[in-house]
Amino acid sequence: MSDAIKPRGVIFASRNLEWKRLAEYIIVLAIVLESAVFVIIAPQFFSLPNLINVALSIAITGILAVGMTALILTGGIDLSVGSVAALAGVVAAMIASSGRVLAASLVALGIGLAVGLFNGLMIAQFRVPPFVVTLAMLTICRGLAFIVTNGRSIGNLPASFGVFGRERVLGVPVPVLLMLVVFVAGWFVLKRMVLGRYIYAIGGNREAAFLAGINVKRVILTVYLLNGLLVGLAGLVLASRMGAGVPNAGLQYELDVIAAVVVGGTSLNGGRGSVVGTFWGAVFIGVLNNGLNLAGIDPYMQKIALGLVILLAVLADQINKAPGALRV
Repeated sequence: MSDAIKPRGVIFASRNLEWKRLAEYIIVLAIVLESAVFVIIAPQFFSLPNLINVALSIAITGILAVGMTALILTGGIDLSVGSVAALAGVVAAMIASSGRVLAASLVALGIGLAVGLFNGLMIAQFRVPPFVVTLAMLTICRGLAFIVTNGRSIGNLPASFGVFGRERVLGVPVPVLLMLVVFVAGWFVLKRMVLGRYIYAIGGNREAAFLAGINVKRVILTVYLLNGLLVGLAGLVLASRMGAGVPNAGLQYELDVIAAVVVGGTSLNGGRGSVVGTFWGAVFIGVLNNGLNLAGIDPYMQKIALGLVILLAVLADQINKAPGALRV
């Protein structure tokens, strides 16, 4: 059947499906193109040490982005990831400074879970908007990080605490390995588990999901708990990599994380996206930041570039909506 005799809705749906399939490869193509540009500008970009630096630069962002992907798929968001990671990191450093590295690790994860539980309860049970809840936690956790440390960094940590952020396995940095494990786990949950199907259903249409028998509150609470666990892990890795608990660590991490998720094709409206896309989004952001640094671009201009990338990604998502979605 030609386009001339197809119903208009069928034509739009067909073209939209073709665009979605093409969009899955656009981000990879963009990474190849920007890498080629940076190789021309700064030949050292493609050196093995620099590629390892790129991987390390996206490790913590990648860990956080997996949880953020699940949240945004449900129609939620978490603006507090940087502050919670900083709080988990400084508390872990304080405990590790006495030689109790295992206890420090568990406490860091526990702090992330506790904040995730609070966020989840406020959002799922009391229907407080995610933006408001997590914005409040952003300031609360940052304040707590400064209070417990008296505004000072926590150093003199045992060498064993550095295993999470500084060690390598077969030449691969541990943070990168942890990031890859988290991405694989996130992919499995979203694509192979019932929970993943529920997450997509809630993001696509919350009311329809409820009418279909899905326990919406429980799913949302679970997603925020899992996100909190990953934030605690990111805080542990961050403190380990820095070799200290720094109360102002993780500043603006939430922006980089959301940028990776959005650039990777996850819709801020919920219901559409993937962990694989988020991975490539994180790589794109990491390559962009690294390449601009090597090119000697002013840091403030880099922020402008990142903002433009986010804006273009959101605009593309709006255009890629169902036909007529942008009409007044």
